[in-house]
Amino acid sequence: MKITPGTKFKDTDEYISVFPEATQKTLQQLRKSIKKAAPKAEEVISYNMPAFKQNTVLVYFAGYDKHIGFYPTPSALDAFKNEIAVYKNSKGAIQFPLDEPLPLALVTKIVKFRVAQAQEKKAK
Repeated sequence: MKITPGTKFKDTDEYISVFPEATQKTLQQLRKSIKKAAPKAEEVISYNMPAFKQNTVLVYFAGYDKHIGFYPTPSALDAFKNEIAVYKNSKGAIQFPLDEPLPLALVTKIVKFRVAQAQEKKAK
C-alpha cells in the first residue's frame, strides 16, 4: 500500500479502496462503528483523511502499514487516557495495531464523548 504524494481523495470509499483487503475490512469496521455512535455526523475528507463532522470534526481516521490511526482530538484522548494507555498514543492520536481486533466499544465511547462536546460547543 502506498498513497502517493499529491493523491487527493474525494470520499471515504475512495480512500479505503487503496488499502489491502484486510486493512479495508478493518477501516470499514471502524467507519461503521463511528457512524453508529454518531448517526447525525456527516462523512467528509479533511486533511486527506476520512472524518466525521457534526458542527465540528468529531474524529478522523487513517490507514497505515501496521496500524489504524484514530484522531479524536486531544480533549477526548485526555478524557480516556486510562483506556487508551494500552495502545501507542500521542497528544492527538491512538494507534490500533492491524494484527489485533479493534476496540469498538472504546471507539464508540470516544465518539459519543465527542458528539456531546460538539453539542455543548454549539449550545454556547
